[in-house]
Amino acid sequence: MAKQANEEEKKTIIEEEHATRSEAEAVNQEDKAAKAAAAEKDPLTEKLEEAEKNAKAQAEQIDKLMKENQDVTNRLLRAQADFDNFRKRTNKEKSDARKFRAQDIVTDMLETLDNFERALAVETVSEDGAALKKGMEMVLTKLKAALKKEGVEPIESLGKPFDPNVHQAVMQEASTEHEPGIVIDVLQMGYTLNGRVLRPAMVKVSA
Repeated sequence: MAKQANEEEKKTIIEEEHATRSEAEAVNQEDKAAKAAAAEKDPLTEKLEEAEKNAKAQAEQIDKLMKENQDVTNRLLRAQADFDNFRKRTNKEKSDARKFRAQDIVTDMLETLDNFERALAVETVSEDGAALKKGMEMVLTKLKAALKKEGVEPIESLGKPFDPNVHQAVMQEASTEHEPGIVIDVLQMGYTLNGRVLRPAMVKVSA
Protein backbone atom coordinates (compact mmCIF):
# COMPACT_ATOMS: atom_id res chain seq x y z
CA MET A 1 0.00 0.00 0.00
CA ALA A 2 2.76 2.41 0.94
CA LYS A 3 4.69 1.48 -2.16
CA GLN A 4 1.76 2.28 -4.36
CA ALA A 5 1.38 5.69 -2.68
CA ASN A 6 5.03 6.53 -3.32
CA GLU A 7 4.76 5.64 -6.94
CA GLU A 8 1.68 7.83 -7.37
CA GLU A 9 3.47 10.71 -5.61
CA LYS A 10 6.47 10.35 -7.91
CA LYS A 11 4.16 10.23 -10.88
CA THR A 12 2.47 13.41 -9.71
CA ILE A 13 5.82 15.18 -9.23
CA ILE A 14 6.97 14.12 -12.70
CA GLU A 15 3.73 15.36 -14.24
CA GLU A 16 4.06 18.68 -12.39
CA GLU A 17 7.68 19.11 -13.58
CA HIS A 18 6.63 18.30 -17.11
CA ALA A 19 3.82 20.84 -16.90
CA THR A 20 6.20 23.47 -15.49
CA ARG A 21 8.67 22.87 -18.33
CA SER A 22 5.85 23.06 -20.85
CA GLU A 23 4.68 26.37 -19.40
CA ALA A 24 8.24 27.71 -19.41
CA GLU A 25 8.74 26.66 -22.99
CA ALA A 26 5.42 28.28 -23.92
CA VAL A 27 6.44 31.54 -22.21
CA ASN A 28 9.82 31.40 -23.94
CA GLN A 29 8.13 30.87 -27.29
CA GLU A 30 5.81 33.81 -26.60
CA ASP A 31 8.82 36.02 -25.72
CA LYS A 32 10.58 35.00 -28.90
CA ALA A 33 7.46 35.68 -30.91
CA ALA A 34 7.06 39.10 -29.29
CA LYS A 35 10.68 39.96 -29.98
CA ALA A 36 10.35 38.80 -33.56
CA ALA A 37 7.21 40.86 -33.97
CA ALA A 38 8.96 43.85 -32.50
CA ALA A 39 11.92 43.31 -34.83
CA GLU A 40 9.63 43.18 -37.80
CA LYS A 41 8.51 46.83 -38.17
CA ASP A 42 5.38 47.83 -39.89
CA PRO A 43 6.19 49.39 -43.34
CA LEU A 44 4.18 52.50 -42.47
CA THR A 45 6.08 52.89 -39.20
CA GLU A 46 9.38 52.53 -41.06
CA LYS A 47 8.33 55.23 -43.53
CA LEU A 48 7.26 57.56 -40.73
CA GLU A 49 10.54 57.07 -38.91
CA GLU A 50 12.50 57.62 -42.11
CA ALA A 51 10.51 60.77 -42.86
CA GLU A 52 11.11 62.05 -39.32
CA LYS A 53 14.82 61.35 -39.67
CA ASN A 54 14.96 63.18 -43.02
CA ALA A 55 13.00 66.10 -41.62
CA LYS A 56 15.42 66.42 -38.70
CA ALA A 57 18.41 66.31 -41.05
CA GLN A 58 16.83 68.97 -43.29
CA ALA A 59 16.07 71.18 -40.28
CA GLU A 60 19.69 70.92 -39.17
CA GLN A 61 20.87 71.77 -42.69
CA ILE A 62 18.51 74.76 -42.88
CA ASP A 63 19.74 76.00 -39.49
CA LYS A 64 23.34 75.67 -40.67
CA LEU A 65 22.61 77.54 -43.90
CA MET A 66 20.79 80.31 -42.01
CA LYS A 67 23.78 80.77 -39.70
CA GLU A 68 26.15 80.87 -42.67
CA ASN A 69 23.88 83.38 -44.41
CA GLN A 70 23.78 85.58 -41.30
CA ASP A 71 27.57 85.44 -41.08
CA VAL A 72 27.93 86.47 -44.73
CA THR A 73 25.37 89.27 -44.22
CA ASN A 74 27.27 90.58 -41.19
CA ARG A 75 30.54 90.55 -43.10
CA LEU A 76 28.93 92.42 -46.00
CA LEU A 77 27.50 95.03 -43.62
CA ARG A 78 30.91 95.51 -41.99
CA ALA A 79 32.54 95.83 -45.41
CA GLN A 80 29.89 98.37 -46.46
CA ALA A 81 30.42 100.37 -43.25
CA ASP A 82 34.19 100.31 -43.76
CA PHE A 83 33.75 101.49 -47.35
CA ASP A 84 31.38 104.29 -46.30
CA ASN A 85 33.86 105.46 -43.65
CA PHE A 86 36.67 105.33 -46.20
CA ARG A 87 34.59 107.31 -48.71
CA LYS A 88 33.66 109.95 -46.11
CA ARG A 89 37.27 110.23 -44.95
CA THR A 90 38.49 110.56 -48.54
CA ASN A 91 35.87 113.18 -49.36
CA LYS A 92 36.80 115.15 -46.23
CA GLU A 93 40.49 114.97 -47.13
CA LYS A 94 39.70 116.21 -50.64
CA SER A 95 37.50 118.97 -49.26
CA ASP A 96 40.17 120.03 -46.76
CA ALA A 97 42.78 119.95 -49.52
CA ARG A 98 40.65 122.35 -51.59
CA LYS A 99 39.89 124.59 -48.62
CA PHE A 100 43.43 124.87 -47.33
CA ARG A 101 45.49 124.50 -50.51
CA ALA A 102 46.57 128.14 -50.24
CA GLN A 103 47.31 128.07 -46.51
CA ASP A 104 51.10 128.38 -46.78
CA ILE A 105 50.94 131.18 -49.35
CA VAL A 106 48.24 133.05 -47.43
CA THR A 107 50.19 132.76 -44.19
CA ASP A 108 53.21 134.32 -45.88
CA MET A 109 51.03 137.12 -47.31
CA LEU A 110 49.77 138.13 -43.87
CA GLU A 111 53.07 139.84 -43.13
CA THR A 112 52.72 141.88 -46.34
CA LEU A 113 49.18 142.75 -45.29
CA ASP A 114 50.47 143.93 -41.91
CA ASN A 115 53.12 146.11 -43.59
CA PHE A 116 50.52 147.76 -45.81
CA GLU A 117 48.27 148.54 -42.85
CA ARG A 118 51.15 149.94 -40.77
CA ALA A 119 52.23 152.11 -43.70
CA LEU A 120 48.70 153.41 -44.21
CA ALA A 121 48.46 154.27 -40.51
CA VAL A 122 51.21 156.87 -40.98
CA GLU A 123 49.94 160.43 -41.50
CA THR A 124 50.97 162.09 -44.76
CA VAL A 125 51.43 165.84 -45.21
CA SER A 126 52.45 166.15 -48.84
CA GLU A 127 50.45 165.62 -52.03
CA ASP A 128 52.92 163.01 -53.20
CA GLY A 129 52.54 161.15 -49.92
CA ALA A 130 48.76 161.34 -50.18
CA ALA A 131 48.84 160.00 -53.74
CA LEU A 132 51.12 157.17 -52.68
CA LYS A 133 48.88 156.40 -49.76
CA LYS A 134 45.83 156.29 -52.04
CA GLY A 135 47.60 153.87 -54.36
CA MET A 136 48.55 151.66 -51.43
CA GLU A 137 44.94 151.69 -50.24
CA MET A 138 43.82 150.42 -53.65
CA VAL A 139 46.43 147.65 -53.59
CA LEU A 140 45.45 146.72 -50.05
CA THR A 141 41.77 146.58 -51.03
CA LYS A 142 42.51 144.23 -53.91
CA LEU A 143 44.77 142.11 -51.71
CA LYS A 144 42.05 141.76 -49.08
CA ALA A 145 39.49 140.87 -51.76
CA ALA A 146 41.78 138.14 -53.14
CA LEU A 147 42.34 136.74 -49.66
CA LYS A 148 38.62 136.82 -48.89
CA LYS A 149 37.95 134.88 -52.10
CA GLU A 150 40.23 132.13 -50.76
CA GLY A 151 38.27 132.05 -47.49
CA VAL A 152 40.45 134.36 -45.38
CA GLU A 153 38.52 136.32 -42.75
CA PRO A 154 39.78 138.72 -40.04
CA ILE A 155 39.11 137.72 -36.44
CA GLU A 156 36.83 140.29 -34.87
CA SER A 157 38.33 140.85 -31.43
CA LEU A 158 37.86 144.38 -30.10
CA GLY A 159 35.31 144.45 -27.29
CA LYS A 160 34.93 140.65 -27.35
CA PRO A 161 35.63 138.30 -24.42
CA PHE A 162 39.13 136.86 -24.53
CA ASP A 163 39.14 133.48 -26.33
CA PRO A 164 42.38 131.50 -26.14
CA ASN A 165 41.39 129.66 -29.33
CA VAL A 166 41.64 132.82 -31.44
CA HIS A 167 43.43 135.35 -29.21
CA GLN A 168 46.97 135.69 -27.93
CA ALA A 169 47.09 137.98 -24.89
CA VAL A 170 50.34 139.90 -24.78
CA MET A 171 49.28 142.63 -22.34
CA GLN A 172 46.84 143.20 -19.49
CA GLU A 173 45.58 146.55 -18.35
CA ALA A 174 43.19 147.67 -15.64
CA SER A 175 40.02 149.19 -17.08
CA THR A 176 37.09 150.91 -15.45
CA GLU A 177 35.08 150.71 -18.67
CA HIS A 178 35.25 146.95 -19.17
CA GLU A 179 34.83 143.80 -17.18
CA PRO A 180 37.94 141.66 -16.68
CA GLY A 181 38.82 139.44 -19.63
CA ILE A 182 37.63 141.77 -22.41
CA VAL A 183 39.81 142.60 -25.41
CA ILE A 184 40.41 146.36 -25.19
CA ASP A 185 43.01 146.71 -27.96
CA VAL A 186 44.20 144.70 -30.97
CA LEU A 187 47.95 144.90 -31.48
CA GLN A 188 48.02 142.60 -34.49
CA MET A 189 45.02 141.39 -36.49
CA GLY A 190 44.30 137.65 -36.47
CA TYR A 191 42.93 135.70 -39.44
CA THR A 192 41.13 132.44 -40.19
CA LEU A 193 41.10 130.38 -43.40
CA ASN A 194 37.75 128.66 -43.95
CA GLY A 195 37.20 128.53 -40.21
CA ARG A 196 40.72 127.39 -39.33
CA VAL A 197 42.88 129.83 -37.36
CA LEU A 198 45.82 130.94 -39.49
CA ARG A 199 47.13 133.37 -36.93
CA PRO A 200 45.62 134.33 -33.56
CA ALA A 201 45.05 138.00 -32.87
CA MET A 202 47.58 139.63 -30.55
CA VAL A 203 45.49 141.55 -28.03
CA LYS A 204 45.48 143.61 -24.85
CA VAL A 205 43.01 142.33 -22.26
CA SER A 206 41.31 144.15 -19.40
CA ALA A 207 42.34 143.01 -15.92
